[in-house]
Amino acid sequence: MPRLVLSIDAMGGDDAPEVVLDGLAIFVKRRPDVGFQLHGARDRLMPGLVKRNLLPQCEIVHHDGTISMSDKPSMALRRSKGTSMRGAVEAVKTGAALAAVSAGNTGALMAISMLVLRKMDGVHRPAMTAIWPTARGRCVVLDVGANLEADADQLVTYAIMGAAYARAVTGEANPSIGLLNIGSEDDKGTDTLKLAAERLGDAELGLNFAGYVEGNDISAGVVDVVVTDGFTGNVALKTAEGTARLVAGYVRSALTSSLLAKCGALLAKAGLEGLRRRMDPSSVNGGVLLGLNGVVVKSHGGTDAEGYATAIDLAAQLAGSQYREEVAVGLARLASVPPAEEVVT
Repeated sequence: MPRLVLSIDAMGGDDAPEVVLDGLAIFVKRRPDVGFQLHGARDRLMPGLVKRNLLPQCEIVHHDGTISMSDKPSMALRRSKGTSMRGAVEAVKTGAALAAVSAGNTGALMAISMLVLRKMDGVHRPAMTAIWPTARGRCVVLDVGANLEADADQLVTYAIMGAAYARAVTGEANPSIGLLNIGSEDDKGTDTLKLAAERLGDAELGLNFAGYVEGNDISAGVVDVVVTDGFTGNVALKTAEGTARLVAGYVRSALTSSLLAKCGALLAKAGLEGLRRRMDPSSVNGGVLLGLNGVVVKSHGGTDAEGYATAIDLAAQLAGSQYREEVAVGLARLASVPPAEEVVT
């Protein structure tokens, strides 16, 4: 019997269940010790499992219903019973699995996860994270879309959750934390940011707060955790993804513009392959809903098999970590610290 079991929303995503099963096949080659509960239509899943020789690792939990990518969260929540997404999350609540993975509708997954798993004590709103490639390796950015606004207390909570998450996924023992702002000077930014910065700098919280960071500091890897509200974080994330695609297109166009350029590309093939791997979004696929009583990983809906395998790997990492216990300790410490004085401008 596998020591670690993950639940999978096998019907969630643009190309489910084929991409989901292909991702499982890639992951199982790396981690044959992990088992899976696959939630979805048995008649669509069984042939694929047999074809990929995945039956020894997988159990199918049949669900007739699915949630479409276009469903509004409120509608999806009302009709979620009997769906593969709801089943995958409920498996975490019952203890049948230690983490869930879905590439389905983000808003629906957030709503269902909050309903089924509930928020941790001390969490105002869960936050969505993103792993960001940087010049130094990787950093954690949150929130990237779960909540459009965040007050100072929520930003402090994000920092506590982000630091614990960074320790689990990057191995950094004492991750540095930065507040995303329009400048690094103390007098820059909104009153909300200034109040959050004052609280984060309190030594009693035990956080490695590095102060304000700007947008260009994210990719530079100036800090290990970047904290912001969901509106700003989502805009930054989509801008970075668009820029990466633009640069990749420029490089591809330049290397195929002439016979001489093509010859140069052939000579530089090994280096270009390394660049492609570093810029491949599949290598950082997977966002986590932090602040819930359970682990839920959101894969990009349009990811490929490698990307889905990356999301599963992230779920396995977190399922085997103590990050939620660390978050609970941090939130308890926050509750004992007197609030900072309101900033007057």
